Amino acid sequence: MAEKKTVKECCGGSNWNQNASAGGGAVYGFGLIGALVYYIGNASTFVEGLVGILKSIVWPAMLVYQFLKQFGL
Repeated sequence: MAEKKTVKECCGGSNWNQNASAGGGAVYGFGLIGALVYYIGNASTFVEGLVGILKSIVWPAMLVYQFLKQFGL
């Protein structure tokens, strides 16, 4: 009977899925930079600039929240 191989053995070790989320990181990175430019560019005070930095970090969560709110999910 043929011996079964594990996923690690079959696909070349434990890092076979190491780069699977590289595209998502790039999208988040570009979104972060764009949000920083937008929020800081529109800030008229130092405090608004700080709030803009925080908003630019959590923009995906705000986007998903507004999407779910819009569609009533």
